[in-house]
Amino acid sequence: MADTKLLEKVLSLQDKFASLQEQLSSPDVMSDMKKYVQLNKDYKELEPIIKAGLGYKKALDDIASAKEILQTEKDEDLRDMAKEEIASLEEKLPDMEQNIKLLLIPADPDDGKNALVEIRGGTGGDEAAIFAGDLFRMYQHYAEAKGWKLEVTDQAPGTSGGFKQVVFKLSGPDGVYGLMKYESGVHRVQRVPQTETQGRIQTSAASVAVFPEAGEFDIELNPADIRKDLFCASGPGGQGVNTTYSAVRLTHIPSGIVVQCQEERSQIKNTERAMEELRTRLYNMEHQKYLDGIAAKRKTMVSTGDRSAKIRTYNYPQSRVTDHRINWTMYNLPAFMDGDIQECIEQLQVAENAERLKEAGED
Repeated sequence: MADTKLLEKVLSLQDKFASLQEQLSSPDVMSDMKKYVQLNKDYKELEPIIKAGLGYKKALDDIASAKEILQTEKDEDLRDMAKEEIASLEEKLPDMEQNIKLLLIPADPDDGKNALVEIRGGTGGDEAAIFAGDLFRMYQHYAEAKGWKLEVTDQAPGTSGGFKQVVFKLSGPDGVYGLMKYESGVHRVQRVPQTETQGRIQTSAASVAVFPEAGEFDIELNPADIRKDLFCASGPGGQGVNTTYSAVRLTHIPSGIVVQCQEERSQIKNTERAMEELRTRLYNMEHQKYLDGIAAKRKTMVSTGDRSAKIRTYNYPQSRVTDHRINWTMYNLPAFMDGDIQECIEQLQVAENAERLKEAGED
């Protein structure tokens, strides 16, 4: 049975969609970049809804045409073809309706953004830093597979390898934050550490925080509110590393947020990247309220402020990785640590979509 109310709801958005198309081609709008960015965002959000709605309408029209053939046509071959088409299309209708319902629920407004990721070694000392390094390589390989660009902003190496902390930006064309947001939380590892001489299994942890990158028009910064300090970079970079004041530390005085970047040789480039991170961290003070709200409703989402929420365990003796939010387990830990995390993320998306549909039904 066709859901006519659902179809009416989607098709009622066609006028708005046509208006957005018209406005985007207007010279007045194109000269106002802030307005253009917002309209383009609205257009991209509506486009898949309209496309799904028109596809659903075509399926209903084709069913109606096939039923008309059954009523008027005497040729048995044509009648059989019409019956097959009706059966095939009616089988697809529930999935099409489910997809439209999901598209009509407002998505996280930041899903389409790039992501800023911060990994910190937690409990476990040197082993926690080594594990933080393993997680960084996992995301590095995942980013390569997705065709994303990875840029390290800041890092503090561990004494026995890995990182006490590493901050990096992931950018790409297909909604990086929308995929990476599921990685926020505490990642726990169970294995015999490289630093262990007795061969005993130890539990260590690292925390991952994922933020949507703030765009140029998402937040306005007052230069008078920012203190800029220069210092000598440390780590890789050649002879000039410890002699040139290229590293940049920015302090946002009203909020107390401090960011730094020392990965580029140029002070100008380090300043640009530090400003990007500062904008993102300020933007996420507001985004945090949104995250806290949905984290209470959806077990698939962990608020980035909740660093105590254990989301996943990596058990090396059993070659097992388990995501505790959805009770998903995979017994191929080497592949997972090599960046093969897409299946887990897709399962989390499926679970979140079910939660979103439930929320919409309750509202």
